[in-house]
Amino acid sequence: MIKWWRRTGLSRARLLHDRFLFNMAPPTPHLAVRGSDGTFLLRGPPNCEESQTFQRDNRQSRYVTFSSDGELFGWCNGDKVSVVKASTGDLIKSFDLPKTSMLEFSPLGKVLATWKPYTKTQDNPQGEANLQLWDLKTGDCIKTFYQKKVQGWCPSWADDESIAVRCVNNELHFFENNKFETIANKLHLQKVTEFALSPGNHPSKVAVYVPGSKGAPSFVRLYQYPNFGGPTSALANKSFFKADRVTMLWNKKGSAVLVTASTEVDKTGASYYGEQTLHYLATNGESAVVQLPKNGPIYDVSWSPSSSEFCVVYGFMPAKATVFNLKCESVFDFGTGPRNAAFYSPQGHILVLAGFGNLRGQMEVWDVKKYKQVSKPQAADTTHFSWCPDGEHIATATCSPRLRVSNGFKVWHYTGTVLYKQDTPAGKELWEVLWQPFPAGTFPEKAVKYQAASSELGSTEAKPAQAYRPPALRNKPESGTYKLHEEEPPQNMKPGAAGEKQMSKAALKNQKRREAKKAAKQENKSDEAPPPESPPASSSQAPVTSSHGDPETEKKIKNLRKKLKAIEELKEQQASGKQMQKNQLEKMQKEAQLLKEIEELELGE
Repeated sequence: MIKWWRRTGLSRARLLHDRFLFNMAPPTPHLAVRGSDGTFLLRGPPNCEESQTFQRDNRQSRYVTFSSDGELFGWCNGDKVSVVKASTGDLIKSFDLPKTSMLEFSPLGKVLATWKPYTKTQDNPQGEANLQLWDLKTGDCIKTFYQKKVQGWCPSWADDESIAVRCVNNELHFFENNKFETIANKLHLQKVTEFALSPGNHPSKVAVYVPGSKGAPSFVRLYQYPNFGGPTSALANKSFFKADRVTMLWNKKGSAVLVTASTEVDKTGASYYGEQTLHYLATNGESAVVQLPKNGPIYDVSWSPSSSEFCVVYGFMPAKATVFNLKCESVFDFGTGPRNAAFYSPQGHILVLAGFGNLRGQMEVWDVKKYKQVSKPQAADTTHFSWCPDGEHIATATCSPRLRVSNGFKVWHYTGTVLYKQDTPAGKELWEVLWQPFPAGTFPEKAVKYQAASSELGSTEAKPAQAYRPPALRNKPESGTYKLHEEEPPQNMKPGAAGEKQMSKAALKNQKRREAKKAAKQENKSDEAPPPESPPASSSQAPVTSSHGDPETEKKIKNLRKKLKAIEELKEQQASGKQMQKNQLEKMQKEAQLLKEIEELELGE
């Protein structure tokens, strides 16, 4: 009897390997869609069709969410809160909570937190506890709290649910192992307003922000739970002025946090959006101000999933984007462009720089390892962007209430191809789209592709926009000299970038120092050297003659030669590829006239 694998002509090991890969094929992420015509789940690429296992809810949902591992899906529709298994649509629990407007799962999916607006009546002036925590196994209410503000309504859990944190009256209350009846620890700092719990397992770290008052600076401190006692218990401390509010962002490993400090008003009048500064704190005690080369707002800050670098989009438009390492040193400069957001893929191998909101929706897709641009699609009127967990696809959407017209969403391949498009019918609204998350490692990193994926809908590469031209110039021939601002190319596209790429930062610094020293020596030599004998006058060189003895004539000749020297420098700059301004071109056109004037003065006419 011939073995089954021999009949195929392939080795047994190969077939077993292929069968294993088939059985272990990664799952297809779902996309939750919430709008005025209900809530449904869409199966992600390559099919992009409505899930048959989840029954569409035609009532208007107020909120939708997935558990952190993507196993559970929950939503509230003004009647009840429902929790189902995302893969099968089987109902796990249903809660009769008609007023609920927000809900979240704990990291391990053991607890469901629900929130409704705080209200009080004449009969109940104290009001009703509006934050409720539910045990998803039993359906019992574990604990209720008063939470008047919607900001920071949900407790923050460690990834292993060993601790949970709430901010209550300038104190952080810590609970252990979901036992919310007992406060296990407290961290009291006067006027503490913000905190951020680190991701990862035990031991957990927490970053706290205290705003400044009466001339004292604001500060952010890092603590490791439960070491809160004594002045030296903080892992790191950073104080700063000019901060009305802060945003704190931990990296994935929980080893460092980025703090964006903002003021409501820029007292210098330079920016309508106030003033921002970026600070870096690490759990090893290091802290620094991230120096940004261009002035202006900080639009976005994003950590790489590797936790070893971060990207900042900043500066007056066109904004710069730069990747920094953990020493806050520039790793790569993307130059300037119409952008205000940065999004790393879940695997960290691709970075998208985008310009949404009041910009045209241009996206720049970059291969992070090679720092090479993959594609440049455009998604006009986009109000939402998110990466699919597979690191291959993205979703963009135009949602209400930000934009109430042209609502809809698209699913793209990162090479710029639109794989699926759904427009919201007239009179209806799209409110939210949300990818189903998956545990880390579910989707391994794949090699970056540069060729556009095939699709019937094609790609939407951004067309070069026509530059604004003042009315006085619109009927005149176009010229490259009329520019509102200088555009700066990415670091590896600047002149001489190929040679510089191979050199370290220290080597580049030493090279620049040597070049500056050499240039200074040459300048001193040219100042000290006697003027050479005058060659015959030519059309491209000013005639050099002996002194006339007339101080006025010598002075005029000297000034004219200065102008000729400046023209020679402009010619060199033009030859190196630099764009010339209108006044510089006009100056260069006067060369023949200047030569003629010098010749006339030399001949004594």
